[in-house]
Amino acid sequence: MTCHELEALRLGLMNVLGTSDRSTREHAEKELEGELHGPIEGLAEADSLAELQRHLDAALVDLEGEVAATDESNAEYDYLRGRLVAVRDAERALARLADHGDAYLDDLGATHHALHDVFPADE
Repeated sequence: MTCHELEALRLGLMNVLGTSDRSTREHAEKELEGELHGPIEGLAEADSLAELQRHLDAALVDLEGEVAATDESNAEYDYLRGRLVAVRDAERALARLADHGDAYLDDLGATHHALHDVFPADE
């Protein structure tokens, strides 16, 4: 059993951050062999935080459907529920990352304006 959503999210986040850890990438690609379609493919190939969030949301909808369709007596049921919790946690962490990025962008703008207040530019 594997958590395709998290491995695909790792690949997409590596794209967004420009991370080139070859062994991590190869491991994730191996885990996802034959699974790169739909939201999982979108996650793995994303190149922005907004794309990651959109594809992770779609992957969560698919996973929630899989959990709902699985009988509680199925041996995989508990694993699927645990996977759902882990992916929801990843969704919250990704939202925090995006919020932090937005806050950093705002801070840079405030710093820029403060610098111009101290050193006005000639117009």
